[in-house]
This record gives sequence, C-alpha cells and structure tokens, in this order.
Amino acid sequence: MVATSLSRLLARLAALLGGVFALGPAGAITLPENRAEALAHAYDGDGVRATGPALLIRKSIADKVSLSGSYYVDMVSNASIDVVTTASPFKETRRAYTVGADYVERDTLISVSGESSTEPDYKARSLSVDVAQEVFGGMSTVSLGFTRGSDDVGQKLVGYFDTATHWQYRLGLTQVLTPRWLATANLEVVADEGYLGSPYRVARVFGAAVPERNPRTRTSRALKLGGVGSLDEKSAVYGSWRYFWDTWAVRAHTLEAGYRRYVREGWLADGSLRVVNQDAALFYSDNATAETRYITRNRQLASYSSIGVGAKLSAPLGKWAGSYAVTAHGGFERVMYRWRDFTDLRSGGRYRFDATVLQLYLTATY
Repeated sequence: MVATSLSRLLARLAALLGGVFALGPAGAITLPENRAEALAHAYDGDGVRATGPALLIRKSIADKVSLSGSYYVDMVSNASIDVVTTASPFKETRRAYTVGADYVERDTLISVSGESSTEPDYKARSLSVDVAQEVFGGMSTVSLGFTRGSDDVGQKLVGYFDTATHWQYRLGLTQVLTPRWLATANLEVVADEGYLGSPYRVARVFGAAVPERNPRTRTSRALKLGGVGSLDEKSAVYGSWRYFWDTWAVRAHTLEAGYRRYVREGWLADGSLRVVNQDAALFYSDNATAETRYITRNRQLASYSSIGVGAKLSAPLGKWAGSYAVTAHGGFERVMYRWRDFTDLRSGGRYRFDATVLQLYLTATY
C-alpha cells in the first residue's frame, strides 16, 4: 500500500512538472509516450534573427521499443557584432535530422540516437548512447551517457579545410526524497579536439586585426544540482545550480528557479528566472598589448552576466478520432546580456544586448 501510494503521488508530480525533469512513477521505468510535435521557433537578438520549423514523431512498438525521428530548421539572418565589425551581414540555413530508439527491459531504459546537421560552411554528426537504471525499489535512478561527435569546418568561397571531434560523458542521479520532493545531480565531461574557433572572427593586438588563434584541445566539465517538489496538487517549484569550468580557464555559474501551476483544468502555466555569470578565458583579450601564441576576441569566451525571464503556457485543444489528444504550447523568454570586458567598436562602450526567444508548438499524443 505504501509503494502504491508513493507511485501515485509521484505520477501526479510528474504530470504537473511536465518537461522540467524527466521522471516516472516509483518502481516503473517506462517508454516515452507516443506523440507528434510541430514547432515554430524564433530568436531575435544581437543582430541575429533565426526562425524555422521543427517536427518530431515518436511511436512505440510492443511496449518494449520506442522509435523517434525529428527535423529542425534554422533560417539565420546574421548581422551580429562580430559580423558587422569585420564582414558583411549574411543569410544561411541550417538543417538537422535526428533518429533515435529507446528500449526498456524491467528497470532499465536504453536509448540510442544519431544526429546530422548541415549548413553552408559546417557539417556535424553525432551518435549518443544513454542508459538509465532504477535501483532501491525505484527510489533512485542512475543514468550514464556517451556522445561522439565529428564536425567538418569550412568557410564560404574556400570550402572545408579542417575537422573537430567531440567526446561527451554523462553521469546522473535522481533521488526521491519524499513523496513530494526529488533531488537531481548531473555531471558532464566534454573533450574537444581539432579546429575550435571561427575562420570569420578576428582578434585585436594594439588595435590591429589579427586572425583568431585558439588551442586545438579543450576539456570542460559541468556539475548541476537541482531540486523539484510539489506545493500541492496544482503547483510545484523547481530550482538548480550549475557550475562550469574548463582547461581554457572559463568559469561559469548558472542559477535557475521556476514555478508551475495549473490555472484551470488542463491549463499549465510556468514562470522561470535564470541568472548566468561567466569569467573570461585565459587567452581572451579585448585589445591585447602583446602578441601571444593563442588569442581570441570571441565574446562567448569573455566575462559577462545575463538574466533571463521566461513564461510558458500549455492548453488542451481536445481529442480527435477518439485517441489523439492535442495540446497547444507557447513559450516566451527575454534575456539581457551584459559584458564586462568586450567593447562595442561602433560606440566604444561595453557591449550589451537583449534577446527574445519565442516558441509555439502543438503536441498530439496517441
């Protein structure tokens, strides 16, 4: 009776939280539900506009295997600070394809997926394997994962001239603390090798433009600790802290908190806040005063802080053909970026911009 009651409480918590954390009722690893999704996304910030559709279909077979496939498009118009200060604005399209399979056997879930993406000057391919195992009667879930990626790096009018490879290792733990509270811990290690910069980006030495020069190896680690719990059957809170560090001396802290609530039958609202603070890489310089072996002016490797405020709403649209339940989802996020050591060459002041992210999509479960 105790196990049954715990399972029901966790099932309600999982339904309330949706995609905040991947979890299932106590003592029962299950396949992802059959569903089809159609998404329209838009990003606008830093002179970059990216829009496009995305499609996903997932179908289970004999309650043991779930197959999935997705298609994602980014149509990018780029006039960012890097582009307008060193080159001409441009437009390009990125397409990504993903296929995957999940297999469940008692308390074990095995997932395999492959992804391929192409754009005019970059090709990326990756293969991922993940295993999740429930232990201690479903009170704990341990997960292991590995991804191997291979990229072809190119430049317009030049062609592909170099490669990059990536190895990613993942370890995670989800622990039931009480019938209403869960804790999560995740560790990720990534090893990169090859061309890890941009052929279009330049650095500055005594005000003169020089080609960017990055090391050809990088090892990064990220530790994320999180918690999630229900306040009652209609509302829940969640939060996490993530610490990132690498061999380039980049250090970053990310804090995130959110609140979810059913505002009416089937209508789920979500509000979130995310704060990021990052220190610069060892060889980053806004305007170097000496020529060194490695040098970059990549603002993503500079020191900055950002604050993002987001809101989401999910609403049921009804059922069709007796088994297709369709739900509409909308998401909006406003992110404010502020740099401490990256200069806007157009104005001479510290660089800053605000970005808007919009997502609208339909989900059909069957």
